[in-house]
Amino acid sequence: MSRSSLPPLSCLQAFEAAARHCNFTQAGAELSLTQSAISRQVKRLEDDLGRPLFERRADGLTLTPTGEHFFRVVQRLLRELANETTHLRARGDDDRLTIASSPTIASIWLARQLPEFQALFPDIAIRILTVEDPHRLDLSEFDLGIYYHVPGEVEPPGLSCEPIFANEDVIAVCAPSYLDQNGKPESAGDLLRNHTLMVVEDHYHDWLTWQGWFEALGFDWHPPERTLRANSYQLLMNGALAGQGVTLGWAKLLREDLEQRNLVQALPERLPSQGSLSLFTPTHRHMTAAMRHFRNWLVDPSRLPES
Repeated sequence: MSRSSLPPLSCLQAFEAAARHCNFTQAGAELSLTQSAISRQVKRLEDDLGRPLFERRADGLTLTPTGEHFFRVVQRLLRELANETTHLRARGDDDRLTIASSPTIASIWLARQLPEFQALFPDIAIRILTVEDPHRLDLSEFDLGIYYHVPGEVEPPGLSCEPIFANEDVIAVCAPSYLDQNGKPESAGDLLRNHTLMVVEDHYHDWLTWQGWFEALGFDWHPPERTLRANSYQLLMNGALAGQGVTLGWAKLLREDLEQRNLVQALPERLPSQGSLSLFTPTHRHMTAAMRHFRNWLVDPSRLPES
């Protein structure tokens, strides 16, 4: 990296504080600098970039579109730098592990698998961070992520992914109590006409739709007579377990609930999943021993240390 390509680094903290407060005086008070010192550093940064970052009005400051974008970049980098500095200063870093996952995967799969890992590595403290969409993850807040990933989709920036298990199937599931009350669907058409289909209204799950599932299996499709909709897949899974309707789910992810008959297949058909449950690893992060142990436990058990 050429040093000449970097902005004056001494000005970035002043800019970040000024942009956050939209006020030079408050930024100066936070950084123990005068208002004029903040103004000078921001002006130096603007001169270096060749474009204004603030609109200076009689009623105060507002960020320009360029300033808004640059503020987000600078804030993210300063946050990552602060987080990494904290990690380097801390002792026992290899004994802590933060795992990011969607609420659904965390509650119905990850939480059930963790006792095995903790039995193998009792000294590693686990923290679970739930974020529905991996594209919204803050890389400074977690060590590893577990999400479904569809090949061909753009991977979240700064992350690499590898499958935890492949050859997954998408199936229609419901609670036995739902079938007791409503009867078992005799066909795909019967499911559409006479049963409650649970629909997730979340753009991140657009590729897991009832219409796509029906059409991929060669069934005729028309909008179902009855639906239960939510913007959270976890809410729909909880509703399915409570006997409120039929939802789509992944066979391996739901294996324990299927084996324990908390859930059953409403129809026998299975559609190969477009994606697979995957481990997301920050590409910039130094792999601690805890991260390596967890990664090997999930995807390469042969590399685990012998007990």
